[in-house]
Amino acid sequence: MNFGDIIQKGGPAIWPLLFLSILSIGTIIERLWFWSVILRGERKTADQILEAARRDWDEATHLARQVTAQPMGRFLYTPLRLANKEPEIFRLALEASADEELNSMRRGHKVLEAVIAIAPLLGLLGTVLGLIQSLTGLNGGGTSSLANVPNGIAAALISTAVGLIVAIVSLAFYRLFQGLLFHQSLIFRRTGNELELTYRQFWLQSQTMASTAQSSGFEGTKKLTGY
Repeated sequence: MNFGDIIQKGGPAIWPLLFLSILSIGTIIERLWFWSVILRGERKTADQILEAARRDWDEATHLARQVTAQPMGRFLYTPLRLANKEPEIFRLALEASADEELNSMRRGHKVLEAVIAIAPLLGLLGTVLGLIQSLTGLNGGGTSSLANVPNGIAAALISTAVGLIVAIVSLAFYRLFQGLLFHQSLIFRRTGNELELTYRQFWLQSQTMASTAQSSGFEGTKKLTGY
């Protein structure tokens, strides 16, 4: 059976199923391209920014600003541009940035979810309509009508088969994208934790140095005034 036979015998439900299949394929191709771009060199970008943060926060901020076209760059640049802020504010900026990026990575998931839910139902509807049409033809049709019933039932089942194929393929890629999203959340969490720890160490050192300088200034003033 070729594509023309499927269209001819699929019944009225085959056209919305074809639309859903095109919608699903387009979404899958777009998401595959999206993830292939993200996963290529992302770990290297994160390591470069973290290494720069251990040396100089301005350098790390500059590096992150240069790669804001990538989710990892945007994720790290959001807290880095808040340099010299309290660690809690830095952590909240990291969390907010991670949530925003992960939500944007879910684009297309709702489309696949809709296709997974609707395609089998459309296929079943097409089968039911085909069966009704085949069985209705039995009224007064004689032996020739009975001979055509198996062919009618077989044609009616085409829409169910197409609906299941569309749903299964969409579900497989949906699970793949869900796994990639979960993996990305782990990378964000690990990278964010490393950056936050580095920033807390930097903040503690800067506070200690400021406190020492203030104490030294106070002691110098005390010696000069005699109090």
